[in-house]
Amino acid sequence: MTPVETGTRPRVAGEREMEILEATLEVLDEVGYDLLTMDAVAARAKASKATLYRRWKGKPELVVAAIMAHKGETVVPDTGSLRGDLLAAYCGSGGLNDPLAKSVLSAVVIAMGRDPEFAEVYRRDFIGPKIAVSRAIYDRARARGEVHPDVDLDVLAPALAGIVLHRAFLLGEAVTPDLVERILDQVVLPAALHGPASAPRPTV
Repeated sequence: MTPVETGTRPRVAGEREMEILEATLEVLDEVGYDLLTMDAVAARAKASKATLYRRWKGKPELVVAAIMAHKGETVVPDTGSLRGDLLAAYCGSGGLNDPLAKSVLSAVVIAMGRDPEFAEVYRRDFIGPKIAVSRAIYDRARARGEVHPDVDLDVLAPALAGIVLHRAFLLGEAVTPDLVERILDQVVLPAALHGPASAPRPTV
């Protein structure tokens, strides 16, 4: 039977928690999400499976918690400009040039297509806060006059991440600050400032 949290048993926390989360990423990197088990993580972390279940409901929650810990706290940059905020958000630590981060993201993409439960937890706990940060950046920029009032932020806000991931995974490029700057200056910022293109008038 799966161990349940009773409220009287100690919860794993602090340094021990980080050791378990690091072990989770190591196992994920080695075998992928499908083959990752709570038993394998417990063995790698030298912990009991009961210890894991006292802290995390199951494999999806444990894996997402490990990814979030590796990425660090989600914060909203406040540099005073849209360009500066986006550079701060995308050029920090834990980016796609980190081999572990790239391997983990590959495993996550596969897992989301195969495991609806994991996809739900990942979108809720990891993607959701990222979307909120991105939206806050663009809303603040719009208030400063850096974003055209007619721009659809649901389309524009994910554009930078989408282009970066395309170039990293499909084209095999290194994700550098220079690449992010070029995408910003040539695609994202012009689109933000000028708004949607007008539809051509039909010829008579």
